[in-house]
Amino acid sequence: MPFKIKRVYEPRGTDDGMRVLVDRLWPRGLKKSDAALDAWMKEVAPSPELRTWFAHDPGKFADFSARYRRELKGSAALGELRALGRGKPVTLLFAAHDPKINHAAVLKAALTARAGSAKRKTTRPRSSR
Repeated sequence: MPFKIKRVYEPRGTDDGMRVLVDRLWPRGLKKSDAALDAWMKEVAPSPELRTWFAHDPGKFADFSARYRRELKGSAALGELRALGRGKPVTLLFAAHDPKINHAAVLKAALTARAGSAKRKTTRPRSSR
């Protein structure tokens, strides 16, 4: 699953693949016609309460990441997003200013971590009992 993240304000790249906005709110100052989106998945964004609590404070990012991962567990929207990435690139779009301290970075890590653990499980050698 080749997921990557990118600010929604950046132009479409040739390697973006499917472009999915993962913010709950529409990005400020961006016309829908200029967004070049393939999908908008509000449901996979952090809850309004968590987003408000975090307020993009770098000092809260570790705790925010843990809380957001808990919200993502068992999320149907996360499963849909994972399915979109099977065999093709998906760019997760976000509006936050910081490219490293934002929910899309946590979301990408959650998507790639599970994919990596699934691969490790299937490639584990069998015992010779």
